[in-house]
Amino acid sequence: MPKQTEKILVAEGEADVLDLIAQQVLVPLGYPVATAQNGPTALQNALKLQPDIIIAALDLPGLSAFDLLTALRSQKSASLVIVLGPKGSENHMLQAFRLGAKDFLLKPLREAELVTALDRALDELRLRRDREQLAHKLTAANQQLEKRLKELTTLFSIGKAVTAITDLNQLFARLLEGALLVTESDVGWLLLMEEGGSGRLILRATKNVPALAGLKLNQPWDDGLSSLLVLSGEGIHIAGEPLAKMAAGQIAKAAVAVPVKAKDQVMGVLVAGHKAGRPFTDRDQAMLSAVADYASIAMVNARLFQELETRARALQKSYDDLARGGSPEMAARLKEIGGWLLQLRTSLDAVLRGEVGPLTHRQAEALRLITDRLESARRAADSLTTPPTARS
Repeated sequence: MPKQTEKILVAEGEADVLDLIAQQVLVPLGYPVATAQNGPTALQNALKLQPDIIIAALDLPGLSAFDLLTALRSQKSASLVIVLGPKGSENHMLQAFRLGAKDFLLKPLREAELVTALDRALDELRLRRDREQLAHKLTAANQQLEKRLKELTTLFSIGKAVTAITDLNQLFARLLEGALLVTESDVGWLLLMEEGGSGRLILRATKNVPALAGLKLNQPWDDGLSSLLVLSGEGIHIAGEPLAKMAAGQIAKAAVAVPVKAKDQVMGVLVAGHKAGRPFTDRDQAMLSAVADYASIAMVNARLFQELETRARALQKSYDDLARGGSPEMAARLKEIGGWLLQLRTSLDAVLRGEVGPLTHRQAEALRLITDRLESARRAADSLTTPPTARS
Protein backbone atom coordinates (compact mmCIF):
# COMPACT_ATOMS: atom_id res chain seq x y z
CA MET A 1 0.00 0.00 0.00
CA PRO A 2 1.45 3.43 -0.88
CA LYS A 3 2.41 5.65 2.04
CA GLN A 4 -0.17 8.35 2.75
CA THR A 5 0.76 11.91 3.70
CA GLU A 6 -2.13 12.64 6.09
CA LYS A 7 -1.30 12.16 9.78
CA ILE A 8 -3.87 10.50 12.06
CA LEU A 9 -4.13 10.54 15.87
CA VAL A 10 -6.17 7.78 17.55
CA ALA A 11 -7.32 8.50 21.12
CA GLU A 12 -8.99 5.45 22.69
CA GLY A 13 -8.97 4.15 26.28
CA GLU A 14 -9.71 0.52 25.37
CA ALA A 15 -6.49 -1.20 24.30
CA ASP A 16 -8.14 -3.72 21.97
CA VAL A 17 -10.14 -1.04 20.16
CA LEU A 18 -7.03 1.16 19.91
CA ASP A 19 -5.08 -1.74 18.40
CA LEU A 20 -7.87 -2.53 15.94
CA ILE A 21 -8.05 1.03 14.62
CA ALA A 22 -4.33 1.86 14.58
CA GLN A 23 -2.54 -1.38 13.79
CA GLN A 24 -5.13 -3.40 11.91
CA VAL A 25 -6.82 -0.67 9.84
CA LEU A 26 -4.75 2.51 9.51
CA VAL A 27 -1.15 1.24 9.43
CA PRO A 28 -1.89 -1.30 6.65
CA LEU A 29 -3.46 1.55 4.66
CA GLY A 30 -0.15 3.42 4.85
CA TYR A 31 -1.06 6.29 7.22
CA PRO A 32 1.35 7.72 9.81
CA VAL A 33 -0.42 7.00 13.11
CA ALA A 34 0.02 8.36 16.66
CA THR A 35 -1.94 7.01 19.64
CA ALA A 36 -3.12 8.12 23.08
CA GLN A 37 -5.01 6.19 25.77
CA ASN A 38 -6.29 9.16 27.78
CA GLY A 39 -7.62 12.66 27.20
CA PRO A 40 -4.67 14.79 28.44
CA THR A 41 -2.19 12.81 26.31
CA ALA A 42 -4.52 13.08 23.31
CA LEU A 43 -4.74 16.88 23.66
CA GLN A 44 -0.97 17.19 24.11
CA ASN A 45 -0.29 15.10 20.98
CA ALA A 46 -2.96 16.95 19.00
CA LEU A 47 -1.39 20.34 19.71
CA LYS A 48 2.17 19.09 19.19
CA LEU A 49 1.72 16.92 16.09
CA GLN A 50 -1.11 18.87 14.41
CA PRO A 51 -2.63 15.71 12.89
CA ASP A 52 -4.93 16.01 9.90
CA ILE A 53 -7.53 13.66 11.42
CA ILE A 54 -8.26 12.72 15.04
CA ILE A 55 -10.30 9.63 15.93
CA ALA A 56 -11.34 10.12 19.58
CA ALA A 57 -13.50 8.02 21.92
CA LEU A 58 -16.36 9.81 23.62
CA ASP A 59 -15.46 8.26 27.00
CA LEU A 60 -11.71 8.96 27.07
CA PRO A 61 -10.21 8.71 30.57
CA GLY A 62 -9.34 12.07 32.08
CA LEU A 63 -10.79 14.18 29.25
CA SER A 64 -13.85 13.33 27.17
CA ALA A 65 -14.10 13.79 23.43
CA PHE A 66 -16.39 16.77 24.13
CA ASP A 67 -13.64 18.39 26.22
CA LEU A 68 -11.10 17.59 23.51
CA LEU A 69 -13.29 19.22 20.82
CA THR A 70 -13.75 22.32 22.99
CA ALA A 71 -9.99 22.62 23.61
CA LEU A 72 -9.15 22.14 19.94
CA ARG A 73 -11.65 24.81 18.93
CA SER A 74 -10.14 27.29 21.42
CA GLN A 75 -6.70 26.62 19.88
CA LYS A 76 -8.12 27.09 16.34
CA SER A 77 -6.98 23.60 15.38
CA ALA A 78 -7.62 22.57 11.75
CA SER A 79 -7.79 18.82 12.58
CA LEU A 80 -10.93 16.94 11.55
CA VAL A 81 -12.37 14.89 14.44
CA ILE A 82 -14.28 11.59 14.21
CA VAL A 83 -15.96 10.74 17.52
CA LEU A 84 -16.45 7.12 18.67
CA GLY A 85 -19.33 6.55 21.04
CA PRO A 86 -20.49 3.42 22.87
CA LYS A 87 -23.71 1.79 21.85
CA GLY A 88 -26.65 3.78 23.19
CA SER A 89 -24.88 7.17 22.99
CA GLU A 90 -26.80 8.29 19.91
CA ASN A 91 -28.25 11.18 21.92
CA HIS A 92 -24.74 12.69 22.13
CA MET A 93 -24.32 12.97 18.36
CA LEU A 94 -25.92 16.42 18.04
CA GLN A 95 -23.70 17.89 20.75
CA ALA A 96 -20.60 16.40 19.11
CA PHE A 97 -21.50 17.95 15.75
CA ARG A 98 -22.19 21.31 17.42
CA LEU A 99 -18.68 21.22 18.91
CA GLY A 100 -17.16 20.63 15.47
CA ALA A 101 -17.02 16.84 15.00
CA LYS A 102 -17.07 15.72 11.38
CA ASP A 103 -18.47 12.23 12.01
CA PHE A 104 -19.86 10.04 14.81
CA LEU A 105 -19.46 6.23 14.86
CA LEU A 106 -20.88 3.71 17.30
CA LYS A 107 -18.89 0.88 18.87
CA PRO A 108 -18.36 -1.95 18.29
CA LEU A 109 -16.70 -0.70 15.11
CA ARG A 110 -16.78 -2.44 11.77
CA GLU A 111 -13.68 -1.94 9.63
CA ALA A 112 -15.64 -1.00 6.51
CA GLU A 113 -17.61 1.62 8.45
CA LEU A 114 -14.40 3.16 9.82
CA VAL A 115 -12.74 3.24 6.38
CA THR A 116 -15.83 4.90 4.86
CA ALA A 117 -15.86 7.58 7.57
CA LEU A 118 -12.14 8.09 7.10
CA ASP A 119 -12.59 8.49 3.32
CA ARG A 120 -15.27 11.14 3.88
CA ALA A 121 -12.97 13.06 6.21
CA LEU A 122 -10.08 12.79 3.77
CA ASP A 123 -12.24 14.04 0.89
CA GLU A 124 -13.20 17.09 2.93
CA LEU A 125 -9.61 17.62 4.02
CA ARG A 126 -8.29 17.48 0.45
CA LEU A 127 -11.08 19.72 -0.80
CA ARG A 128 -10.18 22.24 1.89
CA ARG A 129 -6.54 22.12 0.81
CA ASP A 130 -7.50 22.61 -2.82
CA ARG A 131 -9.53 25.68 -1.86
CA GLU A 132 -6.64 27.06 0.19
CA GLN A 133 -4.19 26.50 -2.67
CA LEU A 134 -6.60 28.14 -5.11
CA ALA A 135 -7.09 31.08 -2.76
CA HIS A 136 -3.31 31.38 -2.41
CA LYS A 137 -2.84 31.34 -6.18
CA LEU A 138 -5.58 33.94 -6.64
CA THR A 139 -3.99 36.15 -4.02
CA ALA A 140 -0.58 35.79 -5.68
CA ALA A 141 -2.12 36.50 -9.11
CA ASN A 142 -3.89 39.61 -7.77
CA GLN A 143 -0.64 40.82 -6.24
CA GLN A 144 1.15 40.32 -9.55
CA LEU A 145 -1.61 42.16 -11.42
CA GLU A 146 -1.46 45.03 -8.95
CA LYS A 147 2.31 45.14 -9.36
CA ARG A 148 2.05 45.16 -13.17
CA LEU A 149 -0.60 47.90 -13.03
CA LYS A 150 1.65 49.92 -10.74
CA GLU A 151 4.55 49.45 -13.16
CA LEU A 152 2.50 50.47 -16.20
CA THR A 153 1.06 53.49 -14.36
CA THR A 154 4.56 54.55 -13.36
CA LEU A 155 5.92 54.17 -16.89
CA PHE A 156 2.96 56.11 -18.28
CA SER A 157 3.56 58.95 -15.83
CA ILE A 158 7.26 58.97 -16.75
CA GLY A 159 6.31 59.18 -20.43
CA LYS A 160 4.15 62.21 -19.68
CA ALA A 161 6.98 63.78 -17.69
CA VAL A 162 9.37 63.38 -20.63
CA THR A 163 7.08 65.52 -22.80
CA ALA A 164 6.00 68.00 -20.11
CA ILE A 165 9.16 68.70 -18.05
CA THR A 166 11.82 70.84 -19.73
CA ASP A 167 14.14 71.28 -16.73
CA LEU A 168 16.66 68.41 -16.86
CA ASN A 169 17.30 68.31 -13.10
CA GLN A 170 13.59 68.02 -12.41
CA LEU A 171 13.26 65.38 -15.11
CA PHE A 172 16.16 63.32 -13.71
CA ALA A 173 14.56 63.39 -10.25
CA ARG A 174 11.28 62.14 -11.75
CA LEU A 175 13.06 59.36 -13.63
CA LEU A 176 14.83 58.18 -10.45
CA GLU A 177 11.57 58.20 -8.54
CA GLY A 178 10.01 56.01 -11.23
CA ALA A 179 13.04 53.70 -11.26
CA LEU A 180 12.70 53.04 -7.54
CA LEU A 181 8.97 52.40 -7.87
CA VAL A 182 9.14 49.83 -10.69
CA THR A 183 12.04 47.93 -9.08
CA GLU A 184 10.74 48.32 -5.50
CA SER A 185 14.12 49.75 -4.48
CA ASP A 186 15.03 52.17 -1.72
CA VAL A 187 18.06 53.93 -3.24
CA GLY A 188 19.15 55.01 -6.72
CA TRP A 189 21.41 57.28 -8.76
CA LEU A 190 21.98 58.48 -12.32
CA LEU A 191 25.43 58.93 -13.91
CA LEU A 192 25.90 60.62 -17.32
CA MET A 193 28.92 60.74 -19.59
CA GLU A 194 30.81 64.00 -19.36
CA GLU A 195 30.61 66.11 -22.53
CA GLY A 196 33.84 66.56 -24.41
CA GLY A 197 34.80 62.91 -24.72
CA SER A 198 36.69 62.58 -21.41
CA GLY A 199 35.00 59.26 -20.72
CA ARG A 200 34.24 60.23 -17.11
CA LEU A 201 30.84 59.64 -15.52
CA ILE A 202 29.18 62.60 -13.79
CA LEU A 203 26.72 62.11 -10.93
CA ARG A 204 23.61 63.98 -12.08
CA ALA A 205 20.86 62.78 -9.70
CA THR A 206 20.42 60.70 -6.52
CA LYS A 207 17.55 59.31 -4.46
CA ASN A 208 18.04 58.37 -0.78
CA VAL A 209 21.81 58.09 -1.29
CA PRO A 210 23.70 58.72 1.99
CA ALA A 211 26.44 61.34 2.15
CA LEU A 212 29.77 59.74 1.31
CA ALA A 213 33.23 61.26 1.10
CA GLY A 214 33.82 62.72 -2.36
CA LEU A 215 30.24 62.12 -3.51
CA LYS A 216 28.79 65.34 -4.95
CA LEU A 217 26.19 66.12 -7.59
CA ASN A 218 27.50 67.25 -10.99
CA GLN A 219 30.95 65.91 -10.10
CA PRO A 220 32.77 62.81 -11.44
CA TRP A 221 32.17 59.60 -9.45
CA ASP A 222 33.23 56.04 -10.12
CA ASP A 223 30.82 53.68 -8.36
CA GLY A 224 32.83 50.69 -9.63
CA LEU A 225 29.81 49.31 -11.47
CA SER A 226 28.69 51.87 -14.03
CA SER A 227 32.03 52.04 -15.86
CA LEU A 228 31.69 48.32 -16.60
CA LEU A 229 28.25 48.90 -18.15
CA VAL A 230 29.65 51.69 -20.33
CA LEU A 231 32.08 49.16 -21.80
CA SER A 232 29.62 46.27 -22.15
CA GLY A 233 26.48 48.21 -23.03
CA GLU A 234 24.46 45.58 -21.10
CA GLY A 235 22.50 45.71 -17.85
CA ILE A 236 23.25 43.65 -14.74
CA HIS A 237 21.84 42.78 -11.31
CA ILE A 238 24.44 42.01 -8.66
CA ALA A 239 24.61 41.36 -4.91
CA GLY A 240 26.83 40.03 -2.16
CA GLU A 241 30.61 39.97 -2.14
CA PRO A 242 31.18 41.13 -5.76
CA LEU A 243 29.17 44.31 -5.12
CA ALA A 244 30.72 44.85 -1.68
CA LYS A 245 34.13 45.33 -3.34
CA MET A 246 32.83 48.33 -5.31
CA ALA A 247 32.04 51.87 -4.20
CA ALA A 248 28.39 51.15 -4.96
CA GLY A 249 28.55 48.49 -2.24
CA GLN A 250 28.86 51.25 0.36
CA ILE A 251 25.35 52.39 -0.59
CA ALA A 252 23.48 49.14 -1.32
CA LYS A 253 23.97 45.43 -0.69
CA ALA A 254 22.15 44.55 -3.92
CA ALA A 255 21.95 46.59 -7.12
CA VAL A 256 20.49 46.54 -10.61
CA ALA A 257 22.01 48.80 -13.26
CA VAL A 258 21.25 49.48 -16.92
CA PRO A 259 22.92 51.72 -19.52
CA VAL A 260 21.13 54.77 -20.86
CA LYS A 261 21.67 54.52 -24.61
CA ALA A 262 20.81 56.50 -27.75
CA LYS A 263 20.94 53.89 -30.48
CA ASP A 264 24.25 52.11 -29.69
CA GLN A 265 25.93 54.99 -27.86
CA VAL A 266 25.98 54.81 -24.04
CA MET A 267 25.05 58.20 -22.60
CA GLY A 268 25.00 57.17 -18.94
CA VAL A 269 23.97 54.55 -16.38
CA LEU A 270 20.85 54.24 -14.20
CA VAL A 271 21.28 52.32 -10.92
CA ALA A 272 18.78 51.16 -8.27
CA GLY A 273 19.64 49.34 -5.05
CA HIS A 274 18.42 47.60 -1.91
CA LYS A 275 20.10 48.57 1.33
CA ALA A 276 18.93 45.32 2.95
CA GLY A 277 20.41 43.16 0.20
CA ARG A 278 17.28 41.62 -1.31
CA PRO A 279 18.46 40.40 -4.74
CA PHE A 280 16.98 41.77 -7.96
CA THR A 281 15.48 39.72 -10.79
CA ASP A 282 15.55 39.81 -14.58
CA ARG A 283 12.10 41.40 -14.41
CA ASP A 284 13.48 44.26 -12.29
CA GLN A 285 16.26 44.77 -14.83
CA ALA A 286 13.75 44.85 -17.70
CA MET A 287 11.59 47.45 -15.93
CA LEU A 288 14.62 49.60 -15.15
CA SER A 289 15.63 49.38 -18.82
CA ALA A 290 12.21 50.77 -19.76
CA VAL A 291 12.83 53.78 -17.50
CA ALA A 292 16.32 54.16 -19.01
CA ASP A 293 14.76 54.28 -22.49
CA TYR A 294 12.63 57.23 -21.39
CA ALA A 295 15.75 58.85 -19.96
CA SER A 296 17.59 58.56 -23.29
CA ILE A 297 14.64 60.01 -25.22
CA ALA A 298 14.41 62.90 -22.77
CA MET A 299 18.12 63.70 -23.00
CA VAL A 300 18.24 63.48 -26.80
CA ASN A 301 15.22 65.75 -27.09
CA ALA A 302 16.54 68.16 -24.46
CA ARG A 303 19.92 68.45 -26.20
CA LEU A 304 18.23 68.95 -29.55
CA PHE A 305 16.03 71.76 -28.29
CA GLN A 306 18.88 73.39 -26.38
CA GLU A 307 21.00 73.39 -29.53
CA LEU A 308 18.13 74.79 -31.60
CA GLU A 309 17.45 77.48 -29.01
CA THR A 310 21.13 78.52 -28.87
CA ARG A 311 21.47 78.69 -32.65
CA ALA A 312 18.16 80.51 -33.05
CA ARG A 313 19.22 83.16 -30.52
CA ALA A 314 22.56 83.66 -32.26
CA LEU A 315 20.85 84.00 -35.63
CA GLN A 316 18.30 86.43 -34.26
CA LYS A 317 21.05 88.60 -32.74
CA SER A 318 22.98 88.69 -36.01
CA TYR A 319 19.84 89.55 -37.94
CA ASP A 320 18.95 92.36 -35.51
CA ASP A 321 22.48 93.76 -35.73
CA LEU A 322 22.30 93.76 -39.52
CA ALA A 323 18.89 95.36 -39.61
CA ARG A 324 20.21 98.20 -37.46
CA GLY A 325 23.55 98.64 -39.26
CA GLY A 326 22.94 98.26 -42.98
CA SER A 327 26.71 98.34 -43.84
CA PRO A 328 28.30 96.21 -46.62
CA GLU A 329 29.91 94.09 -43.95
CA MET A 330 26.53 93.46 -42.40
CA ALA A 331 25.09 92.59 -45.80
CA ALA A 332 27.78 89.97 -46.28
CA ARG A 333 27.08 88.67 -42.81
CA LEU A 334 23.37 88.48 -43.54
CA LYS A 335 24.03 86.49 -46.72
CA GLU A 336 26.08 84.05 -44.66
CA ILE A 337 23.26 83.81 -42.11
CA GLY A 338 20.83 83.03 -44.91
CA GLY A 339 22.97 80.02 -45.80
CA TRP A 340 22.97 78.91 -42.16
CA LEU A 341 19.22 79.22 -41.98
CA LEU A 342 18.83 77.01 -45.04
CA GLN A 343 21.16 74.37 -43.55
CA LEU A 344 19.36 74.46 -40.21
CA ARG A 345 15.98 74.09 -41.86
CA THR A 346 17.25 71.07 -43.81
CA SER A 347 18.43 69.48 -40.54
CA LEU A 348 15.08 70.16 -38.89
CA ASP A 349 13.25 68.53 -41.79
CA ALA A 350 15.31 65.38 -41.15
CA VAL A 351 14.30 65.48 -37.49
CA LEU A 352 10.63 65.81 -38.40
CA ARG A 353 10.94 62.80 -40.71
CA GLY A 354 12.08 60.71 -37.71
CA GLU A 355 15.68 60.21 -38.84
CA VAL A 356 17.11 61.33 -35.48
CA GLY A 357 14.69 59.68 -33.06
CA PRO A 358 11.06 59.59 -31.89
CA LEU A 359 9.25 62.85 -31.19
CA THR A 360 6.03 63.47 -29.33
CA HIS A 361 3.17 65.31 -31.02
CA ARG A 362 3.92 68.46 -29.01
CA GLN A 363 7.60 68.36 -29.91
CA ALA A 364 6.86 67.86 -33.60
CA GLU A 365 4.48 70.83 -33.58
CA ALA A 366 7.12 72.98 -31.87
CA LEU A 367 9.71 72.01 -34.47
CA ARG A 368 7.33 72.80 -37.34
CA LEU A 369 6.77 76.26 -35.86
CA ILE A 370 10.53 76.79 -35.62
CA THR A 371 11.08 75.70 -39.23
CA ASP A 372 8.36 78.07 -40.43
CA ARG A 373 9.98 80.97 -38.60
CA LEU A 374 13.43 80.04 -39.89
CA GLU A 375 12.10 79.99 -43.45
CA SER A 376 10.56 83.43 -42.95
CA ALA A 377 13.87 84.72 -41.57
CA ARG A 378 15.77 83.24 -44.53
CA ARG A 379 13.45 84.91 -47.00
CA ALA A 380 13.79 88.19 -45.16
CA ALA A 381 17.59 87.85 -45.27
CA ASP A 382 17.48 87.12 -49.00
CA SER A 383 15.34 90.16 -49.62
CA LEU A 384 17.77 92.42 -47.78
CA THR A 385 20.78 91.17 -49.77
CA THR A 386 19.05 91.20 -53.19
CA PRO A 387 19.59 94.43 -55.27
CA PRO A 388 16.43 96.55 -55.76
CA THR A 389 16.44 96.01 -59.55
CA ALA A 390 16.49 92.24 -59.07
CA ARG A 391 13.63 92.42 -56.55
CA SER A 392 11.51 94.44 -59.00
